[in-house]
Amino acid sequence: MDDKELECYRKAGKIASKIRNEGKTLIKPGVKLLDVAEKVESRILGVGAKIAFPVNICINDVAAHYAPKINDELVFSSKDVVSLDVGVHIDGFIADTACTVDLSGEFGKLLDVNEKSLEEAIAAIKPGASVSLIGEIVQDTIQSAGFKPIENLTGHEVKQYDLHAGLSIPNIKVPYDWRIEEGMVLAIEPFATDGYGRVVESKKPEIYSMIDRKPTRMREARIIMKEMEDRESLPFAERWLSKKVSPLKIPLAVNELLSKNIITGYPPLHEMKKGIVSQFEHTVIVLEDGCEVTTL
Repeated sequence: MDDKELECYRKAGKIASKIRNEGKTLIKPGVKLLDVAEKVESRILGVGAKIAFPVNICINDVAAHYAPKINDELVFSSKDVVSLDVGVHIDGFIADTACTVDLSGEFGKLLDVNEKSLEEAIAAIKPGASVSLIGEIVQDTIQSAGFKPIENLTGHEVKQYDLHAGLSIPNIKVPYDWRIEEGMVLAIEPFATDGYGRVVESKKPEIYSMIDRKPTRMREARIIMKEMEDRESLPFAERWLSKKVSPLKIPLAVNELLSKNIITGYPPLHEMKKGIVSQFEHTVIVLEDGCEVTTL
């Protein structure tokens, strides 16, 4: 990794950390999810950075990939547990970070052990460390408090314009023994739940990414391709498209792009038994004798 890349990762991390903390304060009963998402995304752009992925705001049993819809009216309640997942990039170099807010006041133990599992996983990251060992640390920490890690969600390596690149970092002990290498940039994100410990997909995605470029029949589909081209493969939200395409035409255009395998969708992920889910996440750079957390 050269000095420019390192500088970009650090700058993205510093911005993501600040905006995550600002976004956390916006999560209150009666506030619209859409308002929080738009304020957070606007803030990222306002400080001269770019959005690595649509802000994810996940409530209760939703673990990942919920981005508010166009004109979304959903509001937070005083009984909600809310995860906020924020992504920032500088020239494609990504910082990915998340936190969870317990508006109910009833799940402090779940959040505390989840955050502890993240800290202990990060403490074990260094060149040569086994991803299975990292997963075992997360699993043992969460299970020791009577909860379960989400076994089919993982942390991930990030590279320029590539949010899920190469290495996966499990949240349970696994039978393979892949090793962490110096210079890797990793998003470490344990999820904890009082449910079953697995997630399943819902049907309708609000988040997509480009996977190919092909001819399309619909003018609106071509506009979407052009508008999202500079994102490379980074995800985008369907509601972003309403700035360039009539909301009435968006479903048809998105369906055409999906049918031609030009884009792929990421449906929201729900805990299998409707358990409450907590998520905490930091991005780290693996150094010679440990790692540097960019999103503290």
